[in-house]
Amino acid sequence: MNLIDSHAHIYSEKFNADRAEAVERAQQEGVSRIYMPNIDHTSIDAMLEAEVKYPGQCIPMMGLHPTSVEKGFEKELYLVEEWLGKHSFAAVGECGIDLYWDKSFLPQQQEALKVQVELAKKYKLPIVLHTRDSFEETYEIISAAQDGTLKGIFHCFSGTLEEAEKVKKLGFLMGIGGVATFKNGGMDKVIPHLQPEDLVLETDCPYLAPAPHRGKRNEPVYLPLIAQRVADLLEKPLQEIAEQTTVNALNLFKL
Repeated sequence: MNLIDSHAHIYSEKFNADRAEAVERAQQEGVSRIYMPNIDHTSIDAMLEAEVKYPGQCIPMMGLHPTSVEKGFEKELYLVEEWLGKHSFAAVGECGIDLYWDKSFLPQQQEALKVQVELAKKYKLPIVLHTRDSFEETYEIISAAQDGTLKGIFHCFSGTLEEAEKVKKLGFLMGIGGVATFKNGGMDKVIPHLQPEDLVLETDCPYLAPAPHRGKRNEPVYLPLIAQRVADLLEKPLQEIAEQTTVNALNLFKL
């Protein structure tokens, strides 16, 4: 079985003690690639170090996470653009809007997202979107910018069926992670109405570990648990879900 973790912070300091072992564990369970979203200037070195140590396995993106958008965020965006111009990245991300922690920087987050959308177009890269408590705000920007060339992922999708339909109409994929395994996560009402072609799998490690590991450090080795849950909800064989989500991820990230 070949799986792709489309969103994992394997470079996080939470893996400093056993990163090599975590990558090896994942590979043994069939997780062949791990795509790494950037956060801000503080995460770039660790992320690129993981790329060097695990070539072909740990693949970086470049972007500015919305919770790092504060006063002076323009400097962070200049750095993002500088890196996109001198290094190969799989996507622009993660970026988006986060209204869970702090709503006071919404205008700055909106501006930062618009800038990164244009960078995705400029460099012909997919964009990976963070939409915590902000689906409509993010969707509005992406919908306005969609000219047929924009592709990407609504990462950690846990929205309604109506929101899922909006994502599909945009031509974007939904990133399905540990929330799909949560008893009250709500995804059991949505995923059965989707198709494998709509989805990619992700862990978002070290966060959001799937059941039965909820509350513990998440890692890519748990991706098969998410794949199995999606297979169960879609009433399809696990192998079919693994194959289709892998194709979806590879087709997106090779743009």
